[in-house]
Amino acid sequence: MRRCKAHRQGGDDDLLIDMAERWANVSISSSTSPYVAGGVGAGHRIVFYDAKGIGHTTDLKGQLMTASTTPSGRERARYGAKSQDGFTGALPQPFPRQMGPQAMGYLAEVVDSGLTCDMVGRFETAFARAHGVAHCIATPGCTPALAVLAAAFGLSPGDEIIVSSISDFGTVQGLIHAGLIPVFADTTPGAINISPATVEACVSDRTRAVLVVHMTGLICDMDGINEVAERHGLVVYEDACQAVFGRYKTRLAGTLSRAGAFSFDSEKTMGSDVGGCILTDDDELAERARFVGHSRGGEMVEHFGRIHAINGFAHRMTQSTAAISLAQLEIIEPQVAHIDKMIRLLHRLLDDIPGIAALPIPEDVDVYSCWMAGFLIDPAQFTCDTESFGERVAAAGIPGASQARYYLLPAALPYLTESAQKQTYPYSQPPASYTYHYGADSCPQAHALLERYVRWSTFCERYEPEHCEQAAHIVRSVAEEVRR
Repeated sequence: MRRCKAHRQGGDDDLLIDMAERWANVSISSSTSPYVAGGVGAGHRIVFYDAKGIGHTTDLKGQLMTASTTPSGRERARYGAKSQDGFTGALPQPFPRQMGPQAMGYLAEVVDSGLTCDMVGRFETAFARAHGVAHCIATPGCTPALAVLAAAFGLSPGDEIIVSSISDFGTVQGLIHAGLIPVFADTTPGAINISPATVEACVSDRTRAVLVVHMTGLICDMDGINEVAERHGLVVYEDACQAVFGRYKTRLAGTLSRAGAFSFDSEKTMGSDVGGCILTDDDELAERARFVGHSRGGEMVEHFGRIHAINGFAHRMTQSTAAISLAQLEIIEPQVAHIDKMIRLLHRLLDDIPGIAALPIPEDVDVYSCWMAGFLIDPAQFTCDTESFGERVAAAGIPGASQARYYLLPAALPYLTESAQKQTYPYSQPPASYTYHYGADSCPQAHALLERYVRWSTFCERYEPEHCEQAAHIVRSVAEEVRR
């Protein structure tokens, strides 16, 4: 095991923890607090993982790092390796990530070239070719990719964008910053995704686009949604960050609409530390996305120099990220094929437990590139609520298992609710003068599903049949303990 030291005046504890984890291939946790303030020493421990992904815990000898700030009392969200702190069970988990064998070689090319090689271009070409489309525009993540697409589509403040109601904040962050108005489509009963019917129910004379999220890697009914959008003259694009190389009717996620956006963050299926991209077959859209997203909307004027025709971004992927992403791309397809087999096995095992149901996999989903496993409970059959059930499952050996109410976006954005209620920008004046309502009751089916849903994001390509059986056994054991 390697040690490292990190110190940053005025820095953020979570950042320092993240740095230490990345350098030492460990996860840091405290016996008394989920955060490290003033350094790591007595009372703290290291959780590290062997080649099989099995976690081990050891006392920390000596100071690993020093942090100079104290975290606030409000609990912070945790990402990446930190989300698995304290896990000592036998189930696999994603960290440390399996890296493509060419990763070090590609990184060496970047360094040896003195940053003059075009590793980003190589990745873009390879990713586009793997998906059978003409264009890939590499970005720092999926959230920037979606922000670039909103600008490239020419959407204007006050335009309504129909969005999946169950997703992560990053899906709508770019829309909100651009002054666009998210209108959250409900799910169908028992499903985690939106449907053509729930999309059509949200269409108004101010709707301009539909942003579809393939939650957990389950691909939406894209043919049906595209048909609704075509009738109403709407743009459709995909947040495919959880569905990389998933297939719907033989076609790949992210290629089922005008454009698709992906994430290569460290915890995602194609984990590359950070990064993302846009895919499209639309030449004009690709050119505009590069102009907006890479060139900051800048162009040269003779005898003057650079001007900025629009308010663009510098959302470019770095050469080093492209090197890792290219290496990960070279190993991802067999990993996804294996994930598809394992998640289908896990679902069959979970469905055999009375009172437990896996999320339904639509027949049109040929390859389920599952990023997040989970199940629904029937509250009438158990003596505890969903939150307690998830806590029991986590304690019994499934890392990260919990209820995830925060995925209900209409209820997770109080500042958006306040803005709509007070009719501040962009809700303040025509063309954005409608009355909008956000909250759990605005999407009752999505709300009802998340009230019964337990998920764990540590499901990964390392799962084998015995791990699926073990996970199902844990869920079954908890179910029997709390059965009415």
